[in-house]
Amino acid sequence: MNKSGIKHLVFDLGGVIIRLDKSNAIKRFKEIGVDTIEQYLDDYEQKGIFGELESGKLTAEEYRDQVSEIAGKQLTMEQLEYAWTGYAVELFQRNFDALLQLRGMGYRVALLSNTNPFMMHWARSERFDGNGHGIDYYFDQLYLSYEMRLMKPDVAIFEAMLAGEHATADQVLFIDDSARNCAAAASVGIHTLNPANGSDWRPDVFGLIE
Repeated sequence: MNKSGIKHLVFDLGGVIIRLDKSNAIKRFKEIGVDTIEQYLDDYEQKGIFGELESGKLTAEEYRDQVSEIAGKQLTMEQLEYAWTGYAVELFQRNFDALLQLRGMGYRVALLSNTNPFMMHWARSERFDGNGHGIDYYFDQLYLSYEMRLMKPDVAIFEAMLAGEHATADQVLFIDDSARNCAAAASVGIHTLNPANGSDWRPDVFGLIE
């Protein structure tokens, strides 16, 4: 297919497909009454019950009960989705177009994300891209931390993704804005690209596969 031997392109969601802004998420969580939110939120890997939600140790309902205790009032699923999606401050049509172009060229395109049911309820809905499509429209497969009960940068999540893709490590290019996640992927032989949050990764991706 190409000189590099890459056949599978695996993208991170936050920071790569979507530009993230943690400060906006913090603002929204405070709006709904979670005043101590800074101690839980991180750019790449959440802490406490927020991390347990993303690693699948807590269900959405269990998480809602516990975060409601922190807030001192009962929070709704809608409020929590509003707060979580505060992270997603910008979506780029260029990225969606590139994903479809890559699939049209014969590459298998997958998502590998540390995420949670609230973010994915939005991402998998027709509200996601502004054009009536959910995220599944753009990818062949979604590998989601809370469903897999694994989190990047645990090497096991990359091994599980390779098994799911029926791919060898040298056939995969992994694109993630976290240098730590890229290092973990590279440790098992996966090709990596580490773009900055919200940057245009297209020239580098197409340059590596051509």
